[in-house]
Amino acid sequence: MTTLLSTLALASSGPASGSGPALNPILSGPPEALLLLALPMLGVVLCTLCAILRVKSKAPAFLTVACLAGGFVVAVRLFQASSGAPVITHGFEWFFLEWGEGNGQRLVGNFSLYIDSLTILWMLFVTGLATLIALYASEYMSPDLGTGYCRFFAAFNLFVFSMTCLVMGDNLLLLFLGWEGVGLCSYLLIGYYYKKPSAVEAAKKAFILNRIGDLGLLMGIGLTFVQFGSIEFREIFHAAQPYIDAAKAGRYSEIPFQLQLIPILLAIGAFGKSAQLPLYVWLPDAMEGPTPVSALIHAATMVTAGVYLVARMYPLFLLSEIALPLVAWVGALTAFVAATIGMAQFDIKRIMAYSTVSQLGYMFAGLGGLTSTGAAFHVVTHAFFKALLFLSCGAIMHGFAGQLDLRKLSGLRRLKGWGIVSFGMLVGCLNLSGFPFTSGFFSKDMLIASNYLTPGLAPIGWILLITAGMTAYYTFRVFFRVIVGPLHYEPGEELHSAHDDHGDAHGAGHDDHNHVQDDHAHHDHGHGGHFHPHAPGWAINTVLLTLSICSLAATGLNFMHLPGQPHIDGGVVPEMVMQSSAAYASPYEHHSEAHEGTGDGGHEGPDSLDVPSYVPTYVGLEEPGAHAGTFLGWNPHAVLYYVSGAVGFTGIFFAFWLHYVGRTTAATAKADALLPYLGPIPKWAQHKWYVDEFYNLAIRVPILIAAHIFNLFDKWIVDGLVRMFGAIPRWIGNTIRPTQSGELHGYAAGMAAGVALLLFIVFILTLR
Repeated sequence: MTTLLSTLALASSGPASGSGPALNPILSGPPEALLLLALPMLGVVLCTLCAILRVKSKAPAFLTVACLAGGFVVAVRLFQASSGAPVITHGFEWFFLEWGEGNGQRLVGNFSLYIDSLTILWMLFVTGLATLIALYASEYMSPDLGTGYCRFFAAFNLFVFSMTCLVMGDNLLLLFLGWEGVGLCSYLLIGYYYKKPSAVEAAKKAFILNRIGDLGLLMGIGLTFVQFGSIEFREIFHAAQPYIDAAKAGRYSEIPFQLQLIPILLAIGAFGKSAQLPLYVWLPDAMEGPTPVSALIHAATMVTAGVYLVARMYPLFLLSEIALPLVAWVGALTAFVAATIGMAQFDIKRIMAYSTVSQLGYMFAGLGGLTSTGAAFHVVTHAFFKALLFLSCGAIMHGFAGQLDLRKLSGLRRLKGWGIVSFGMLVGCLNLSGFPFTSGFFSKDMLIASNYLTPGLAPIGWILLITAGMTAYYTFRVFFRVIVGPLHYEPGEELHSAHDDHGDAHGAGHDDHNHVQDDHAHHDHGHGGHFHPHAPGWAINTVLLTLSICSLAATGLNFMHLPGQPHIDGGVVPEMVMQSSAAYASPYEHHSEAHEGTGDGGHEGPDSLDVPSYVPTYVGLEEPGAHAGTFLGWNPHAVLYYVSGAVGFTGIFFAFWLHYVGRTTAATAKADALLPYLGPIPKWAQHKWYVDEFYNLAIRVPILIAAHIFNLFDKWIVDGLVRMFGAIPRWIGNTIRPTQSGELHGYAAGMAAGVALLLFIVFILTLR
């Protein structure tokens, strides 16, 4: 790591005015990194050409797979060639505005890539998962072969391009371009079936709610430029160095309010994109898009953009006394609320959607709890097993005519051709529930333990621990209801009309088309009769098996280490994070190999790790030197392995007892008998705590009423005044027009009347 310290351009310190050591020149990055942008854009062009040429084969899918696989190879090569020091690959000059010679009077936003270990980590799973999901979609979207098929994969490639801009941009302007790009692609893909009203509504809802968060991000970017005179990451961190030094010494009063406001504004943007309270309601409705969209955008990549933003700008977040506690509490409450809703849903895909919201809450709680390494680790593990779960649900939906109700599906493992789907669901559920020695188990432990360690955040640790038990319950509720148990299935809404290129024929309440033969038209409420489920083909099975293996293998990341680098708890992912701007060595963490300590939770100081000087390693939520928190007097990292494992087992046991033992039908289970004892709570949770209804009543309806009032004001007052001023000349003209008839006797009569009027006026005046 000493090489990193000597070569990092960000390591210098000095005030923003330019006094002090100058900003060191940064190393030039490999030009082939630009292929990460060029290849998906090539995919967009090729898919567009396929649409123009009316290609009705799977060529757009396989062209997409080839382009994205090439991007994954480039990301792997960047990882292999990385020395740990950040580098910049320059593309071309994009924005250069200068209106003076002073500080902050020049705006530079080049189309360049900032490549460090955090960038490489994100691009490895973005490109890898995008390649697999594109292969899955080649089969899943096959009923739409033609223009719709080309349109889908063009938007798919455009999304990967936008996500690459977001992650790899070397300045906030390019990040914002990617940020808005993924929002646009999300709108296009959620509303892919644009003749289906529910899909259109979901797309608009996602777009509008994301704009609320984007306003916060845009204001944060503007305030960053005003405060530091630049939007380039390296210059921002360099200019922030004096404030970092003040924060290390606990002198927060020396940090301007405007600077402390920046991370709060950025956090608002992150909350919108990553579906956190109160802006989370768009993500469950986004399930109206095709399942590959749910897996790629709303489980593995786009929704982690908010986590990436906080991680990338972590030095600035550590300079605010409010920002990180806000992030932690919002994340924890989001995780808990989403889990309560997920427990009461019956649509298996929506259960996974609320699970995604909940797990994103874990990541934000980790960032706020001073473990950027744990949050990044959970991002990676979650990307694999949640994509696996979504794609498994999509395979079920694909084969059972759109059926997603867990009360109408049971025992699918008994059906021929559904073994890989059943195995994938098991692997995904084990990871999501934090089953011991799975990747989800290790990454969740880091997040929960860190909040117990950080003074003042123990309540968040308890919330996350309780939520972990709820997660294990609702996850295996799906598994025990759908995959195992008595064999029973019912088809979903049938699609009798032929699919056109737009895929407009869809059953209400579900989001995808399905392979449904004509003889499926009769709804058979059993597993015989006319309906025969369509087992997944080679592409879907290959992807599910690959993701299952990757999810299991991800456990090894906890024990693998980067060669030549100090070992960090959590393995290779935390070690990569500790070489980036997201690096943070919490003063409350235990960095020793032994975790047997008890009592007051004493800790080894952050100096045990070499980190770049711009990383504020001593910044905490309390005064430097404060004692780390404990879990009931024990070292959280040591004891929570057992506690979280026991909590997970408890959740799984309740799911097993209430939804598997003694169940003889798909529709009912022992859990149904408990509902009367819980009063209205299950109904409220099933209706998502009526949050949408509250937003409708408190926000949408007043705005709608105000809009109608202003419409009437505009129509009758504003337009009325305009019409009045236009009517006056017309009235005068209409009044005078008869006097210009062209008839001589009319003119004579007029003159006589005029003379009479004048004589009358003269007579009146002479009387005075």
